[in-house]
Parts: sequence; structure tokens; C-alpha cells
Amino acid sequence: MNKDVLGTVQTMRVKEKTESGYILQMNDINATLHNDEATDDINVNDNIDVFLYNDKRKMFNASMTIPKISPEVYGWAKVKEVIPNLGVFVDIGTTKEILVSKDDLPLYENVWPVEGDKLMVKLGYDRRGRLLALPATEGIIEDEREWVPEEFMNQQVTGYVYFTSREGTALLTEEYYRGFIHHTERFEEPRLGQYVEGRVIDVKDDGTINVSLRPLKQESISGDAELILNHLKEQDGVIPFNDKSDPEDIRGTFNISKSAFKRALGRLMKQGLIEQHNDQTFLKANNDQS
Repeated sequence: MNKDVLGTVQTMRVKEKTESGYILQMNDINATLHNDEATDDINVNDNIDVFLYNDKRKMFNASMTIPKISPEVYGWAKVKEVIPNLGVFVDIGTTKEILVSKDDLPLYENVWPVEGDKLMVKLGYDRRGRLLALPATEGIIEDEREWVPEEFMNQQVTGYVYFTSREGTALLTEEYYRGFIHHTERFEEPRLGQYVEGRVIDVKDDGTINVSLRPLKQESISGDAELILNHLKEQDGVIPFNDKSDPEDIRGTFNISKSAFKRALGRLMKQGLIEQHNDQTFLKANNDQS
């Protein structure tokens, strides 16, 4: 198979009509255009523009539906299916869904995209010449992004995650601003391709932004309290923390500051949900077991 034309738009001549569609020809390349891929009435010897892709037998198939994404052009593609140990299939605007290989996805499948997430991709090939969708790299994002105005400070932003790790998350906003979410500014690691909403906490000199997924301090007490409650439940109702615990131990376990931890503890104690003794915190429901 001549992979140089795979994933591209070519002008081909209609060579013959078959029961299931048409046979197209361009130089020494033949392609099958199935009836459901023909968007206009065509006749033998017509020259038509088609998108070329390969089927499971690695034969050329053609579609008259032309995608905006190509080997030269990146675009957003919605995730349609997730196959463990293989990758995810994305919709590029044709009937053919294209694989994003697991080699181009995060190491841990728990932060892989799910159906409905979006990835910025272009078309490319694997070593065997099969058509793939390739996620945008940091260099591509740098070329595509817009410069953030200073007045964007404290504004709400939304966008899609294009890189994620335990240390932090990078997103491209709907305005095409490049944002970074430090791991301390999120409750959990977002998925690749996830749509997120956050708040700008810094506009940097290089025209990018730092973003927080955490609510403002006055709004965060209930969220932090819920985090502590969930951790208590996971630890059978007792944790080796109180309002005098080491700040680094608190941040390492809960990913919040000591002051936020103390505020959340105070709220939970006022609500009668927890109590403290012997340098530990207990769920009231489990107090009799301590």
C-alpha cells in the first residue's frame, strides 16, 4: 500500500460501478467507494475528490465526506470508543473512526480519555503504515495558542486537557490560551481530553496562565471537609491527624494547606461529625470502636 496518500484527499477517476459502490483509480492506485460513502450522484469516468483510508485488509477505501483533520492539519476529535490495551477511537468527521494508539496515551489507563472527551489530533501512520490519529505535542500547542491578556486574571476558563501527569495538567482553553494546573490546584488528576472548568490564578509573562480547579477559599471549606470525611471512611473512621499535625504531612495526604485543613476540621466538629483525642481524628459514628 502506498501510504503517502493514506489519510489525504485525492482526485480520482470513477473506473466502474459495482453492486456495492464504485471502483476509483488514480495512477496505479485503486480504491473502493461504498454506496454509503457517496454524497453525490456520480458516473463512470467522473473525477471526484475523496478521502482515502484503509480497511482491515489494508485495502484503500474512499469517502466523499472530507474531514477537516489531515496529516498537515490538527483539529479536535471526539472520543467514540475506548479499547483497553489498544487505545481510543476518535471521530474525525467521516464514517471511519481513527485509532489513537495506547503508545500516544498516558501510561495509566485511569487517566485515558473516555467517550465524549476531545483530543487535538492530526493524521499519521504507525510503523506498519496504518492510519492513526496523533495527539498534538507541546510544540504544536505553542504554535496554536493565543497570548493571554493581563485582564484575564481571576476569570473563569474552560477547555480540554492535552497533557496530564501527577505533577500537573496542561489544557488549551476555548480561547486557545495555554493553561497549567499544578497538582496542588486540583482534587484529582484529570483525564487526557477531559473538559474542565477553572479559575485563572496567574497570568505569566510568556502569555500563558496558571489555573486552579479548586474553589475560592471562602467556598472551599465544604469541599475540603468532604475530602477529610471521605478519607476517614476509607481509613475505618480514624486518621492520625489533628489541628496540630505537621503541614507537610497534611499536604502530602490531603493536598491542602494546614490552614484549610484546620478550617475543615472546625466545620466538621461544629456539625458533630468528628471528634479528636490522642492526636487522632475520629468519625463520631465509629467512636465506640476506638
